[in-house]
Amino acid sequence: MSHFETCNRNIGEAVKITCHDGTVHRGIIDRVHRDRVFIRPIEDRVGDPGPGGPGLFLYGPGWGWGYGAAYGIAFASIAALTLLPFIFW
Repeated sequence: MSHFETCNRNIGEAVKITCHDGTVHRGIIDRVHRDRVFIRPIEDRVGDPGPGGPGLFLYGPGWGWGYGAAYGIAFASIAALTLLPFIFW
């Protein structure tokens, strides 16, 4: 099964992507295009529990719900793709 098929079947799931250059990305699969997968990062969680209580994250200039903007990773650069359970955080 290709990375494209795996990502397409698991939109909304948490993943760990390791690239050929050694960089590691952790995030939620947001959308999939023919040549890349877009993930919303989960490392950027700040303030949990924060001034507003658990579940609020630093998002842009102030506090709010969200994980930040999705960014694309080319399938050609992916060395390994692992589905992660939400328990890991």
